[in-house]
Amino acid sequence: MDHRTFGFNGIFLAVVAAFSQLPAAQAAEPESDKQLGEMVITSDKPAVPANVPSTTESVTARQIAESVNSVSSAGALQYLPSVHVRERFIGDVNGGLAMRMYGVNSSAETIVYADGLLLSNFLSNSCCPGPRWGVVSQHAIDRVDVMYGPFSALYPGNSVGGVVLMTTHMPSKLEAHAQLDFFNERFKLYGTDDNFTGGHAAATVGNKVGDWSFWLSADRLDNHSHPTDFTAATAKTGAPAAAGQYTEVTGAHVDRNIANNTRVNTAATSADHTVKNDGTLKVAYDFSPSVRATYTFNVWQNTSDKLVDSYLRDAAGNTIYGSTSAAGVYRYLRINGLDYSVTAPSVSHAEAEYYMHGLSVKSQTGGTWDWELTASIFDQNKDVSRASSGNFGPTPSTSATAGTLTVLDGTGWKNLDLRGEWRPDGNLRSEHQVSFGFHTDSYTTKSDQYNLAAGNWLTSEAGTLNTNSRGVTSTDAIYLQDAWQMSPNWKLVVGGRAEKWTASEGSNYANGGNVTYQDKTVQAFSPKASLTWLLSDDWSLRGSYGRGVRFPTVNELFKNVGIKTVSGANPTPAEIAAFPAPYNVALTNNPNLKPETAESWEFALERFLPSGVWRTSLFGEEKRNALVSQSDITTLPGFSISSVQNIDRVRSYGIETSLQSRDLLIDGLDLSGSIAYVHSRIAEDRANPGLENTELPLIPDWRASLLAVYHASDALSYSLGWRYSGRQHSGLANATTGAYPDPNPNVYGGRSSFSVFDAKLLYRIDKQWSASVGIDNITNVKYYTLYPYSQRTIFAGIKFDL
Repeated sequence: MDHRTFGFNGIFLAVVAAFSQLPAAQAAEPESDKQLGEMVITSDKPAVPANVPSTTESVTARQIAESVNSVSSAGALQYLPSVHVRERFIGDVNGGLAMRMYGVNSSAETIVYADGLLLSNFLSNSCCPGPRWGVVSQHAIDRVDVMYGPFSALYPGNSVGGVVLMTTHMPSKLEAHAQLDFFNERFKLYGTDDNFTGGHAAATVGNKVGDWSFWLSADRLDNHSHPTDFTAATAKTGAPAAAGQYTEVTGAHVDRNIANNTRVNTAATSADHTVKNDGTLKVAYDFSPSVRATYTFNVWQNTSDKLVDSYLRDAAGNTIYGSTSAAGVYRYLRINGLDYSVTAPSVSHAEAEYYMHGLSVKSQTGGTWDWELTASIFDQNKDVSRASSGNFGPTPSTSATAGTLTVLDGTGWKNLDLRGEWRPDGNLRSEHQVSFGFHTDSYTTKSDQYNLAAGNWLTSEAGTLNTNSRGVTSTDAIYLQDAWQMSPNWKLVVGGRAEKWTASEGSNYANGGNVTYQDKTVQAFSPKASLTWLLSDDWSLRGSYGRGVRFPTVNELFKNVGIKTVSGANPTPAEIAAFPAPYNVALTNNPNLKPETAESWEFALERFLPSGVWRTSLFGEEKRNALVSQSDITTLPGFSISSVQNIDRVRSYGIETSLQSRDLLIDGLDLSGSIAYVHSRIAEDRANPGLENTELPLIPDWRASLLAVYHASDALSYSLGWRYSGRQHSGLANATTGAYPDPNPNVYGGRSSFSVFDAKLLYRIDKQWSASVGIDNITNVKYYTLYPYSQRTIFAGIKFDL
């Protein structure tokens, strides 16, 4: 495999040049400490709205720098309670976010914002792609705040899992930063035993001149990932292959799959060489000391080449990639005396260029009235991927003449929020603080897959259209929320959110036929309430209730995700004709989905410590019409439909305790940690009654983390972190037997539990320079989220701050 060192390009060098001529460094200002609602944090202003009725946890830029090795913005969440990002390798675009009662495939049930701009991808509800983490460079983050549950009327029903608020800043004086990071992973699995290396560079410059301020940043990542997929052979049934119809090969690696059946692994695939360039320009103008307008433009570019490595060798030492359905010596491959069909691994090449525009105009007087306008546009201006068809025998997939071309150009979303704050007493200590607002959004999917014309898979023009998807969803909402300080010890927050959702312009093309769908509109109302009782100076108790209505995404409604829908005995022509559209053209989406509605609750007890906080929460939800991929056995006798469907009721509950402290036991030791248990079951499922009282997949029963940071001096800090995830199932149970599909989960293809240790050393050489070294996965644990996570990885970085 190609493991070239990483380089620089113009987008990075432009920013370096911009501040290479800046004057000498200015002395850094000391930081001050503030006590916020949930934990002791350092200086930076929180992004959470005032009087938020939700449990909130936070992490600052300094804490991230001292404890996190990963260079992505997703890595900043690594040790927050009950939070996990499916980052299989550095630069993974499919980094699904998991929070509390929601797994990594629930991207539409959590929300990620950066400076009020939406990063979550509500085009689908999956890991892939996850939130647009690449839009924000980790080095640009001032702090991250996490709110759990749908308890605030300010946010849509996608907040059922929680809300992540990333905050960057505009400079108040001249400042500049630059950093370089290098990392190396030693990966060993099956026939792969190699080093996978990468590098990261970032630079920023900003200043404030009069009423204008600007911030220009560039970020480049060039990484070679370990293979994330592996090809398995299929055993021939019946008699052994005849002479002249097979080739004997060596090099396969045998293990057992998640079902505990023998598996013969023949190749490593999807070793991703990814190059990402991210550039951001922010310009702000102060109309007055309390009113600021900020424009943000971001361009994100990515190229991805997914490489393969076949393990198979013939008697002459030639690499063998696969078998063929045609008669001849490569009809089967004989491995350890048995005959197999082997699908040759496919290589792919993808190019993407995304644009984001954001505009915010905000009033912050702290008086009777404040207001805010936030608008954003996210445009997948270019999103093209090519995949080669497999070859057979010694011919590699890179030499394929055929393949597929997938084009997602024009997919994207638009958001607009108008918010207001009214404080009758004219100040931040007003007895009532009333929040109100209007929200509108629109999500558009455009997906076309073509068979490539004859020629070279990398250069051929698009041939015949294979499948396509079109669709739009939009939501209009108004909300009202009042935070009422009834007495010094009691606060009540009540509110509601009314929403109107529309799905329109839906269509699919598959198997030579086109299907269009009727537009549909749904209205919903979500009440919210939270009551906080300050028992004493040291204790508080809060009870919260909120309804969250999560509407189907355009991909759940309209996207082609496969062509095999009907299972069971062959239906008669009359049954097929009577089968409701679009399933009689073999689509696996569902344009008739209802929104899912979660009735969520939480009781949180907090103990305020001299330098921190200890919280324990009981939480749960009753969800109706849960959107889950399952088989519907009620459509026709003897047949089932596999697609995202509405499950009648899902019931979940759990308990979580979290500690955040500074100078614990000894001066300079900061300790944070959490442990949570979640119990989630299908309570009612009329489409598939055999699944009742079984577990939902991808939700670990236990999650835990522990992070210790020791400040040996003002210049030197050490951190040691631990992350744990318990048992979770890869899929739904067998409705007949009750057995789950993964009795052997801790292998490739499974969703394994894991216990991982990380460490980092940060040394501040002087006021401008700092350096760090670290190790993720110190004990070299092999763990999986279907695909393998990174094994032991070593990091080294250096940073300059002006």
